[in-house]
Amino acid sequence: MIYNEQIAYKTAAHLLQINAIKLETKNPFKWASGWKSPIYCDNRLALSYPEVRDFLTDILAEQVKSLYGTEVTIAGVATGAIGIGALVAQKLNLPFVYVRPQAKKHGRQNQIEGFIQEGQAVVVIEDLISTGMSSLNAVAAIKAEGIEVLGMIALFSYGFSVAKNNFEKAGVQLHTLSDYDHLIEFARNNKIIEKSQQETLVNWRKDPSNWSP
Repeated sequence: MIYNEQIAYKTAAHLLQINAIKLETKNPFKWASGWKSPIYCDNRLALSYPEVRDFLTDILAEQVKSLYGTEVTIAGVATGAIGIGALVAQKLNLPFVYVRPQAKKHGRQNQIEGFIQEGQAVVVIEDLISTGMSSLNAVAAIKAEGIEVLGMIALFSYGFSVAKNNFEKAGVQLHTLSDYDHLIEFARNNKIIEKSQQETLVNWRKDPSNWSP
């Protein structure tokens, strides 16, 4: 769910400007899953640009405060959301933890790094939502410790129907600063892409696993 339309367009503009999101319809990228894709997203790049970093931190902090209040712990999903999650926690003067994809195999064998205990309420920060499975894995790890997860806020979502279904099935509320639809609309309106490229981008999202340029 998009929290604010104008923020969605402005977030898309920032991510395109710094090449955190790249659009390439003729020479597609290859994802780790093997999918060919005309879009590649690496929101960690935002940490290297102070103006963009500050914008994202401020907006995320505002949304955490508005949606969930300030009696919460911020949890970043490793590795992409550790940096931005910590910045949001700092902005709000809140505790911070991060969640690994799986528990370490040595030492204390933690999956959640940082101090957290039963009875706390958590808001999860994520950088990118594709199918949602890695994000929901982090939520499950937190819940396994007897901790309430109030919801998740992500920078960007591809808007796959499978992700929507996964979050609904898990009963996890998801908000995103921007998403694929707002990104494509912004890029078309600002002549970053042509109409034919827009059609390609729309068609990819319909069946990404079988798409080819």
